[in-house]
Amino acid sequence: MTHAIYPSLKGRTVFVSGGASGIGADVVAAFAAQGSKVGFVDIDETAGQALAQKLGADSALFQRCDVTDIAALRAAIDAVRARFGPIGALVNNAANDHRHKVADVTPEFFDRTVAVNLKHQYFAAQAVAPDMVQLGGGSIINLGSVSWMNKNTDLSVYAMCKSAAQGLTRSLARDLGKQNIRVNTLVPGWVMTERQLKLWVKPESAAEIDTAQCLPGRVMGSDIAAMALFLAADDSRMCSAQNFVVDAGWS
Repeated sequence: MTHAIYPSLKGRTVFVSGGASGIGADVVAAFAAQGSKVGFVDIDETAGQALAQKLGADSALFQRCDVTDIAALRAAIDAVRARFGPIGALVNNAANDHRHKVADVTPEFFDRTVAVNLKHQYFAAQAVAPDMVQLGGGSIINLGSVSWMNKNTDLSVYAMCKSAAQGLTRSLARDLGKQNIRVNTLVPGWVMTERQLKLWVKPESAAEIDTAQCLPGRVMGSDIAAMALFLAADDSRMCSAQNFVVDAGWS
């Protein structure tokens, strides 16, 4: 997929969590192609290092980081700032959609799921907000999910987190808006990432997708990246506190 070119993204420092594979990797590569300086983190060091090497040291900085460790996340953000300058766009992408039955959820599982799907979004936004004030504005993009909109089964804690991301977006948009910081939720549909194809997409899923989506075809990571580019660029300068759904009309 060829993306539109956004001149305002050239040279802009961008931070992406969960950027080594799947949607995150497509987002990182798309920003690098715009001439942005991209810092990204992930727990998958092998995939992260390979992507960073492919994009080049002038374009990308990878650091292994578990986003549930807030001190480590803050340190990674500091390192990106030191390397590339103040962060003008944040993509809070890291997540884990591990399936779970309501009866099986323990307090420990609940806390871990909230930490990997929601908590880091708040503290990453907190960490980059001063950079954006310094720059005269910026864009925070929180990844949501249609799972809670569609009432998907076996995702209760995950869906709770993803619905809460919408509330976080709207609150931060109000709190940070006077500093010209835009905050939006990017809501993917069922994206055909390697993980989804390996774990959840079954032979019978094709009929389900074809019936549920208004549009033919499959949602890919590049489709999500296209929306992330728009939301990070100055072209979306008057967009804030909104949900931008990319699901081929499923929800």
